[in-house]
Amino acid sequence: MTLLRSWLDSANSPDTDFPLANLPYGVFSVGEGDLRCGVAIGERILDATGLEAAGILRADPDADVLDVPYWNDFMELGPKAWDRYRKALGALLAEGADETLRDACMTYSVPMAEADLHMPFRVSEYTDFYAGKQHAQNVGEMFRGKENALPPNWLSIPIGYNGRASSVVVSGTDVTRPWGQLKSPDEALPRFAPCARFDMELELGAIVGTPSHGMVSVAQADEMIFGFVLLNDWSARDIQAWEYQPLGPFQAKATATTISPWIVTRAALEPFRTPTPPRDRALLPYLDEPRAMNFDIDLSVTLAPAGGQETTICRTNARELYYSSAQQLCHHTTSGCPMRVGDLLGSGTITGAAKEARGSLLELSWGGAEPITLAGGQRRSFLEDGDRLTLYGAAQGAGYRIGFGACSGTVLPAPADPMA
Repeated sequence: MTLLRSWLDSANSPDTDFPLANLPYGVFSVGEGDLRCGVAIGERILDATGLEAAGILRADPDADVLDVPYWNDFMELGPKAWDRYRKALGALLAEGADETLRDACMTYSVPMAEADLHMPFRVSEYTDFYAGKQHAQNVGEMFRGKENALPPNWLSIPIGYNGRASSVVVSGTDVTRPWGQLKSPDEALPRFAPCARFDMELELGAIVGTPSHGMVSVAQADEMIFGFVLLNDWSARDIQAWEYQPLGPFQAKATATTISPWIVTRAALEPFRTPTPPRDRALLPYLDEPRAMNFDIDLSVTLAPAGGQETTICRTNARELYYSSAQQLCHHTTSGCPMRVGDLLGSGTITGAAKEARGSLLELSWGGAEPITLAGGQRRSFLEDGDRLTLYGAAQGAGYRIGFGACSGTVLPAPADPMA
């Protein structure tokens, strides 16, 4: 697929995250103005709420669905409505569009540089998976040795845990270092202290756009996914090490989960489908994929210390996921667990085979034994106060890219002792 040209010049740049082929959905405000639904196009944000109110572009002819500061009501219209709206948006913005419509788009749009971005949807529930094989292998090797790195069930089942929807925040939100109960192997008793091994995890988040009641197939699960965001699963490794047995992560994963502000639709990513990796052993038939279910999305992470230069610390690709988002969602429904519009599924850390493709500091520093060096000479095993982490992602086409925008968060110091 080649570049679809727009009459808006900034949407035709090969460097923009937001060409006509993307059209991701978000929520924005300008100054003290109201929060509004918007669509990113080049260097501008199209005011979808304003276009609906003016009768220029409506997703539902009978009701307003974009008069609220989230895209959940739009998602509830279902895939046929999603497709119609996307095609209508494309017609408004495509090269050769009517001059009157161009004028309306300029009236109902703002420069992206002047806008503040907000949570693009209401998170109903949040589940985080562990679907990156190389990440699971690395973590297991660090803690259990190479021969026992993968748990016995890992090659058969998409492992996950139920997280906190309340933890999910939009890019740009500061993240405060958590307190927790810690115990190192050489300590006789646990202690209560700020996390000293605070980490990030590079993930992709899938957003459920249609509900389910009962089990769905992998193909049905794929159709249920509205779109994707970048996701940083902030992790307190020392809290996690003490608490995770026997029921898995709890407080170690409850501090914050940062997502990118633009929902890149599944439709925009269709040209970039790619198969999941070869299987080490056959999956049970209910997890069989009828077609390619992963996506070829280049991913990277930068770290900038307070007042310091940004350094790229990781480059990897979403095609590394052993279980696709559709397989994760299918498995999630096998117990009869209902899925809701706005459910968020984290993929788990996306790590490749090379050292520079490791999607967490735990792996990059190999548990702290091999600190990484940043521009300017600072070294990191885990995050320090003032560090800013930024995730980037884009699928690369012929002369264009389908990007997500930045997914950033800055670490703030732990608060004063809450028990003092």
